[in-house]
Amino acid sequence: MKTKIAENIKYYRKQLNLTQEQLAQKICGKKSLICNYETGYSTPDIYTLCRLADIFEISLDELVEWQKDE
Repeated sequence: MKTKIAENIKYYRKQLNLTQEQLAQKICGKKSLICNYETGYSTPDIYTLCRLADIFEISLDELVEWQKDE
């Protein structure tokens, strides 16, 4: 399974004109955490994914957007 979580976090963050630092503050984290999410180095847990979806005002499905490996 391949997801687009990293790409989507970066895309929606930029749509809201938020810096990584500003988004990190909204989820009570550090800038490095957002950087790791956006580069795909780490993946947010389900709680954080739900918080991000709320911040971006999108559904969890839109944020996760997965594809089957073929």
